[in-house]
Amino acid sequence: MRMTELDLFHFDNGRPNFESLARQNGFTYWFARDLMGMLGYTDYNSFKRVINKAMTVCMTLDIACENNFQQVTRDLDGESVPDYHLSKFACYLIAMNGDVKKQEVAKAQAYFITLTEAFKKYVAESGQVERVAIRGEVSEREKSLNAAAKEAGIENYAFFTNKGYLGLYNMNFRKLSEMKGVPSGRSPLDFMGKEELAANLFRITQTEAKIRNENLIGQRLLENAAYTVGRAVRQTMENLSGTKPEDLPLDGDIKEVKSSIKSTQKAFARIDDTSKNKV
Repeated sequence: MRMTELDLFHFDNGRPNFESLARQNGFTYWFARDLMGMLGYTDYNSFKRVINKAMTVCMTLDIACENNFQQVTRDLDGESVPDYHLSKFACYLIAMNGDVKKQEVAKAQAYFITLTEAFKKYVAESGQVERVAIRGEVSEREKSLNAAAKEAGIENYAFFTNKGYLGLYNMNFRKLSEMKGVPSGRSPLDFMGKEELAANLFRITQTEAKIRNENLIGQRLLENAAYTVGRAVRQTMENLSGTKPEDLPLDGDIKEVKSSIKSTQKAFARIDDTSKNKV
């Protein structure tokens, strides 16, 4: 696709093109329900989950959600319905977190990737944006797990955390970092791909659920829970894909991915400012 074709690009040739649906009210925005149709979604509640993922990425990057996702009420067909005013950056994040099996989503992702030279190699694929979202969720769930462990009488968080890694990887956190060649002072989580991050997210959430559901109290029981859940996740991965988590390849530095996405947000803002001044 040539840059000269961008203004004519349609996610769906039977509907208006993306740029023509832009509106102005102090800033350039698109309605979420309009974008929903262009991306091939028919149920707003289902689409709202994609919006939430995009908002997670925004918060993970310390970018103000309120500047990109503005909740509004809109009249459609005589009915008042919830909607969002979305910046172009928000539309990009939503498209990148959409279901790529939908032809419209795949077209939208190609459109946004071509739209600006601000994209760098780490955001050339939609998976990298989703990876940032999962990494953000891991951090939030780790805080929640630590809070649950504190309530349950944890005495040593390091031993507790290592038991989870030992169950999942057959090695503790330090050994895992050494084996994967993670730079000193950095977490292996910052270099994991989507699949491995998702496995750790599941491990963390299920460890917390086990602690709360079984009313576990004390260091020993908490460590046992962390190990047991980590081991169960490992066995599930081996049974379903035949892959051991420690054998999954590392991905690019998440810090570089975040930096690239932030530069994209700034580029989109410049593009919309230029377009607004031409009106």
